Amino acid sequence: MNELGEDRIKKLLKQALPPMGEAELERDLWPDMLRRMDAAHEAPPWFDWALAAALAGFVAFVPMSIPVLLYYL
Repeated sequence: MNELGEDRIKKLLKQALPPMGEAELERDLWPDMLRRMDAAHEAPPWFDWALAAALAGFVAFVPMSIPVLLYYL
């Protein structure tokens, strides 16, 4: 590549990506993070329990499916 091409690419990159500057947050994010961490300890929904029960029932009636299921985990 010649110097003219490099200068053109630098110019285009500077136009496409504005300078970041000193970005400041509008508020503190730590309280929101603590709330999300506390909310993560909720019980799983009923549908998850239904899927687990269906899988356990399937394995009880078709025990030969255990190696197949373990393979796909």
